[in-house]
Amino acid sequence: MTSSRKNKTILIDKEAASALELLKDGLLSPVVSLMNEEQSKGVLESGLFNGKSFPFPFILAPSGKVNSQVLSSLESGEEVTILFNNKPFATLIVDEVFHIDPSQRIKQIYGTDDISHPGVLATLKRIGSLAVCGEYTLLNKSSNTNKKTIDEAKKLIDAKHTTALVMGANPLHRAHEKLIRQTLENTDLLVIFLLKPYTESNLSYEIRKQALDFFINNFLTKNHVIVVPLENSYIFAGYNEIIIDAVVAKNYGCDKLTIGRNHAGLGMFYDCNSNKSIVDKVVGIDIEITVASEYVYCDKCTTLVSKNTCPHGQHHQISYHSNSILELLELGILPPTILMRKEIAAVILSQLHPNRFKNLEKLYYDILPTEGLLQEHTENDFYLELMKLYQTSSLT
Repeated sequence: MTSSRKNKTILIDKEAASALELLKDGLLSPVVSLMNEEQSKGVLESGLFNGKSFPFPFILAPSGKVNSQVLSSLESGEEVTILFNNKPFATLIVDEVFHIDPSQRIKQIYGTDDISHPGVLATLKRIGSLAVCGEYTLLNKSSNTNKKTIDEAKKLIDAKHTTALVMGANPLHRAHEKLIRQTLENTDLLVIFLLKPYTESNLSYEIRKQALDFFINNFLTKNHVIVVPLENSYIFAGYNEIIIDAVVAKNYGCDKLTIGRNHAGLGMFYDCNSNKSIVDKVVGIDIEITVASEYVYCDKCTTLVSKNTCPHGQHHQISYHSNSILELLELGILPPTILMRKEIAAVILSQLHPNRFKNLEKLYYDILPTEGLLQEHTENDFYLELMKLYQTSSLT
């Protein structure tokens, strides 16, 4: 006789779902399953799992009163259904339910539990005090084709070295371009892991991907750069972010990882009378990590330069702050080409502000030089021609 009793259910959000999918795709190895209490304590104490770097326990501890009630009632061997967006996402056979300290977990991820720190409050709200572990099975999961895409790209050019670059490109500016080119100089294949999704205060993934694809297809050598989406869940936050980047890049088949000098996770700490960075804490992950220079525009050098090689002071240098450049774009202002390539700016502005002009064709013919032929023009065309006017300096 078949039992009609339904499984107990717990609810998770997109970040938890993303992390569970990463694990099942084998992208967080040496971790291959949810950690139990003993394993979690070991990682908290050592920062290692099976002798390899892993920054914090990989656990499932969803917040909420209902989740807490369900988790506290679970017994070993019991099956529980995991819901995402109120739909069955996975089933889990309970091995163990144990208490955790949410504040301690936050500190392990971000290095602080100060709620004024970006991300801390949001993450604290989504972490409960009970964790569950056990074997889980994803339901109706679409296959991750990214690894196959990378493997095919490597075979196409017989790549001996594959380098990962994790970036938001929010938005893609000149310093990003310099970093991409510099990284490409020292590898056969460059895999750009483009973070996805971003919050509403950022450019959508689709716009950032379109801008990046345009740059790759028009200004870089063919078949040597590919873009792979990477879910930007909370496990990629905090000062241990670089370790997770290295773990995922290695499991995707990369043997090198390049990070920018201003990477959020590249913190310095003092240990045994010497300064070290988080890179020095990476143990057992067979991947070469390179810290790239910070690039600025120097009005004395009149070009984009590394801060390590430019002899001029900060008062001659323009730094590339993504938030400020994004603010210009959101206001509909065309950034100077020193900050952003005009073609990229045109792509982004035409997506951010569609149909903003009352009569584009009239405006186009009124203020821009034309060949006298009546042709249809896009907003993208208009921005490109407008930038040429901005760059005209001589009236003689």
